[in-house]
Amino acid sequence: MEITLASKKQAWLHAIRLRTLPLALSSILMGSILAAYQESFRLDVFILAAITTIFLQILSNLANDYGDSVHGADSQDREGPIRAVQSGVISLASMKKAMILFAFFSLISGLSLLYLSLDDWKLFFIFLGLGILAIIAAITYTSGKKPYGYAGLGDISVFIFFGLLGVSGTYFLHTLSFGWVNLLPAISLGLFSAAVLNINNIRDITSDTKAGKKSIPVRIGKKAAILYNWGLIIGGNISIILFAFLESSWWAISPLLISPLMIKVGLGVSKSQNSSMIDPFLKKMAISTLLWVIAFGLGWIIFN
Repeated sequence: MEITLASKKQAWLHAIRLRTLPLALSSILMGSILAAYQESFRLDVFILAAITTIFLQILSNLANDYGDSVHGADSQDREGPIRAVQSGVISLASMKKAMILFAFFSLISGLSLLYLSLDDWKLFFIFLGLGILAIIAAITYTSGKKPYGYAGLGDISVFIFFGLLGVSGTYFLHTLSFGWVNLLPAISLGLFSAAVLNINNIRDITSDTKAGKKSIPVRIGKKAAILYNWGLIIGGNISIILFAFLESSWWAISPLLISPLMIKVGLGVSKSQNSSMIDPFLKKMAISTLLWVIAFGLGWIIFN
């Protein structure tokens, strides 16, 4: 089926992929809720961390559009949503300029966040290094000579940046402290984020195989990838139960109220026969993750 983008404005909106932003904000919100739980929440940190994350996510989406077009994953065989460069409405040169612009936005926003949060210059440069790594990771997922997404390393990258670093880093910038038990909610977010990527990769198995993109679903096959998806969803919910147990804070299991939505996503992916049927579950898993985090926060507010 031939799909076209009517205008450059529509093409840019497709490239930015607004439906991915709720997932990007989830780790920032979780880290901020954990900081509020410790009575150390800072509104300026939350706002700047959210802005920086949005810029990084947009950068990643633009780089993904650019890289997949260059490497052939966005071909006529691809069954997911049309890409901006693939459509021909936006040129590779224009997309590259947009990537540079959002890399600059991410850097400036991130520097502002660190300047307001940290007085220790050693910590400042450590976090600056992590921020630069995040920018590099966003760009090189599918771009460059050896994109790590084509080697099947996207899941571990998402787990680290959307989970461990996203949650724990945000918590640290609020509190200037680190709590090992907070790694459990961070693991939850990392696993759910990996599930979103995995659903995307299950959808794209055919086109990724032809392009030589060895994502986990390409490597292990659709049936095993579906089982892997269930493991990510179940593992994320078990992790928050462990957090509640270790903290003796049973309000923390309130996110389990959202687990039926995630189960519905898992069932939908399992039953889908083609890419067009799988695609809607990307957005549903991302929104379910954000609702899961909101439920965690409401549980603390209502029952703590």
